[in-house]
Amino acid sequence: MQSTPAPIPDSPAKPARAPMQSVAQALDTLLDAAVPVTGSQTIATLDACDRVLAAPVQAHINVPGMDNSQMDGYAVRAADCASGQARLRVSQRIPAGHVGQPLEAGTAARIFTGAMLPEGADAIVMQEACEVDGEQVVIRHVPTSGEWVRYIGEDIRQGSTILDAGTRLRPQELGLAASVGQAELEVLRRVRVAVFFTGDELTMPGEPLKPGAIYNSNRFLLRGLLQKLGCAVSDYGIVPDNLAATRQTLREAAREHDLIITSGGVSVGEEDHVKPAVEAEGRINMWQIAMKPGKPLAFGQVRRGEEGAGEAFFMGLPGNPVSSFVTFLLFVRPFLLRLQGLPRAAVLPQPVSMRADFDWPRADRRQEFLRVRRNVQGGLDLFPSQGSAVLTSTAWADGLIDNPPGQTIAAGDMVQFLAFDHLLN
Repeated sequence: MQSTPAPIPDSPAKPARAPMQSVAQALDTLLDAAVPVTGSQTIATLDACDRVLAAPVQAHINVPGMDNSQMDGYAVRAADCASGQARLRVSQRIPAGHVGQPLEAGTAARIFTGAMLPEGADAIVMQEACEVDGEQVVIRHVPTSGEWVRYIGEDIRQGSTILDAGTRLRPQELGLAASVGQAELEVLRRVRVAVFFTGDELTMPGEPLKPGAIYNSNRFLLRGLLQKLGCAVSDYGIVPDNLAATRQTLREAAREHDLIITSGGVSVGEEDHVKPAVEAEGRINMWQIAMKPGKPLAFGQVRRGEEGAGEAFFMGLPGNPVSSFVTFLLFVRPFLLRLQGLPRAAVLPQPVSMRADFDWPRADRRQEFLRVRRNVQGGLDLFPSQGSAVLTSTAWADGLIDNPPGQTIAAGDMVQFLAFDHLLN
């Protein structure tokens, strides 16, 4: 009698992978988690470019502080010049920074841009409409009262708020603060960011390049991007490609930093140790984005060790340099700007509609970010190779096309263009 074979036990089911998030979903996840840093410092206005205001700035004076001239010319009483050929005695000369005497009827005062309007004058006639004749001036113009006069408080009223907390200070905001006499500004402290890089193949420029090795371009790329955003950067360098070393570096970096950024090691290979290291030292909240380039993007938190010490944010970027560059611009940059205190609406990418001057017949199921450059015809040219390791494309391009999933492009189509002018500032 033939025995019945024992049933083969079912293989344990593999855990289902979480679906990839869309670019919009991933950005929402990041910005929902971002909380502006606390702590501020008072620094010289001269040194505050690209810092973020921690407190509003109010004007304690009017700007301008007095009625003054917008032009080099002559201060007059408009009623004295109704003929269009008025001949007036020049009674005084008023340079900027000097105070003139009250203007007598039937006279004019030689005045220069920015100089205080003398009492009695109500108009400025620019010097091109005047003819000097000895100690007199012929006014060949009929001015109206207030012509070429800047009135007190015309730009800024005393007591008004000129800059709100959360403003990222550009040169024009620094000039505005200085115009009301603000020598110092209270700004949020810099966001502290730790970076490290994994991969036994990585070599620093200047060192011999062994077989199978590559130069660590991402270290230079990411540090430059972080410095442009005004972060305080700690560089832990190239970490040995093993779990223990990665966990140790995460623990050290979490102690004193708001955000830890890594490059490489976030895929699913046996030699990719960053993801399991973060899961051991904290948690991963997001992993894998439906985008090209840049699918493996991890986001989570790393514990600071001591009870109640909190957590540092973690972002793991892909190892391919173009993927690392694009994911930084689209995700790390807005996240950092929120940590710096900027409002959510101010950190989002700002696409503009432009014409594609190329064909892209290969639709992808993921959202694509194509490296392009504006041309003199007002359209966009495509870099010939869109591979995620072709760093040349990022130096050649001046922006990205945000191409939706499943979308082909034909020459003449209007596309959404993200300019590096915006994304790199």
